[in-house]
Amino acid sequence: MIERIVPAEVETAEAYGDLAEAKLFPEEALLVKSAVEQRRGEFATARHCARQALTRLGAPAGAILTGERGSPVWPQGVVGSITHCLGYRAAVVARPAHVTSIGVDAEPALPLPSGVLEAVALPDEQIAVKELLESVPGIRWDRLLFSAKESVYKAWFPLTRRFLEFEEARLVFDPVGGTFTAHLLAGPARAGSRTLHTFDGRWLSEKGIVLTSVTIPA
Repeated sequence: MIERIVPAEVETAEAYGDLAEAKLFPEEALLVKSAVEQRRGEFATARHCARQALTRLGAPAGAILTGERGSPVWPQGVVGSITHCLGYRAAVVARPAHVTSIGVDAEPALPLPSGVLEAVALPDEQIAVKELLESVPGIRWDRLLFSAKESVYKAWFPLTRRFLEFEEARLVFDPVGGTFTAHLLAGPARAGSRTLHTFDGRWLSEKGIVLTSVTIPA
């Protein structure tokens, strides 16, 4: 599914659950040595997906460690993003000549736990989500909002090296076109010579999963 919400220049790989053939490099295994088995499995499969995508890109597919704030450390000349949730793992990679930054996120298409929407959404976003849940009930708009804010952050951080709070981006969804716009309330992001006040994103809801992406083209 993930390839449907990223540009053609982006290489992707995904898995529906953990893969027995997914193995970790020793230095990667150290990152999850104290984690529970489920966490180790999803971590290994997500890294396996990342290496598949890197191979398709023609880039080195070695160990993928974690950097500042847990973001993946990609080989030189690669930008990318990794996501995993219950029943799904995926990775996307691209060359900086085509993509400056990219963020993807997957979530189960289930209602957010009580109180979470109020914690992550601005008042007008809460109103919009509740209206969408009534007018387009086939989509878990509350979970989609959460996922989209995660994708916004994953695209934002490599550009700014700054944290982005949930309330520092206001999202507006197009329920027909499968897109959304994120208005950056924390200030603009710089991408080369460009000053970005908004990020454009895409979303998809299928097979019990919601997927979102934000791509900043070169």
